Amino acid sequence: MKILVCISHVPDTTSKINFTDGDSKFDTNGVQFVINPNDEFGLTRAMWFKEKQGASVDVVNVGGAETEPTLRKALAIGADSAIRVNTEATDGFSVAKQLAKVVNDGGYDLVIAGRESIDYNGAMVPGMLAGMTGANYVTNCIGLEVDGTTVKAVREIDGGKETVNTSLPLIIGGQKGLVEESDLRIPNMRGIMMARKKPLKVIEPIEASAETKSVSFEKPAPKGAVKLVDADNIDELVSLLHNEAKVI
Repeated sequence: MKILVCISHVPDTTSKINFTDGDSKFDTNGVQFVINPNDEFGLTRAMWFKEKQGASVDVVNVGGAETEPTLRKALAIGADSAIRVNTEATDGFSVAKQLAKVVNDGGYDLVIAGRESIDYNGAMVPGMLAGMTGANYVTNCIGLEVDGTTVKAVREIDGGKETVNTSLPLIIGGQKGLVEESDLRIPNMRGIMMARKKPLKVIEPIEASAETKSVSFEKPAPKGAVKLVDADNIDELVSLLHNEAKVI
């Protein structure tokens, strides 16, 4: 089985976020970037298929040279090779278009993408990728078993879980639950050294116009001041909840 894992290069959630050019561009200065968490769950599941079923695992990212450390980390975790499409990830449609070319050229049986990235939370790319390649598609995926070309997937739905049967070729939008957090892998020194020797192929993009663009960004409003009420002053607490917070 040939697996492709889509890797998004996203800011660490602990990073301090700022904007430039009149709040129209994201300021990358001082920001630590990581593998998108939903993608990391998918990569870990791909490692299971590699170790248990002998699958080959490639990783792919659409982005500039600054994303290569993130791809190298994926190689250190255990992926066999990496592909970087040398263009800026401007919107979901253009990214899906670039990935579709990689999928079609590579003849992959299973494509694992995160349900969404934690920077833009668009949740568009896996579905559009499935539409462009004609593959079966399961989103919100929290369980995946493959037997030959037969697949049993579990996906999260409102109020519960749904088990579906499908077949390869398949694209999934994975998320937390695809593997346990305790199963996520931290690259060891041997993996890091081996990653330096693994192939990282840079390919030029195909023509793909962006269908959307970010006009401006706005930070959430700062939290208001906290009022402390003496534990014995129940009347004041009730008054504040009723008259100011208006929650009772």
